[in-house]
Amino acid sequence: MERNHQEQNGFTYSYSAKEQAELKKIRAKYTEPTEEEDKMARLRKLDASVTNTAQAVALGFGIIGALILGFGMSLIMTELAELLGLSAGTAMVIGISIGVVGGILASLAYPVYAAIVKAKRKQLAPEIIRLTDELLK
Repeated sequence: MERNHQEQNGFTYSYSAKEQAELKKIRAKYTEPTEEEDKMARLRKLDASVTNTAQAVALGFGIIGALILGFGMSLIMTELAELLGLSAGTAMVIGISIGVVGGILASLAYPVYAAIVKAKRKQLAPEIIRLTDELLK
């Protein structure tokens, strides 16, 4: 920063082009957005919402499936069956059954993700196309 000239109560400063760009960027955060910026922000939010929802649901399937699979494995491989009062054969059958259910849930994570993305894109396509058409004009 360099000093230009003195005013009554102090100095005024002139800033380099880089500093002025930074000042404008900061100021823009506190001013009303233009209509075009509003549309662009809405477009970004809509686009992100497509995958965010699908990711959350798919993660839920994957995590719950992995936990159920792990419980089934624990039932077979540890003394958990003894603590629950199950015989080794019964624990094996129940553990494998629980593990298969968990594996199926975990393996459904990606198909569920893909189905949700497809459905959300179909649902939001008209609005996204309308916004992009307005922004591209």
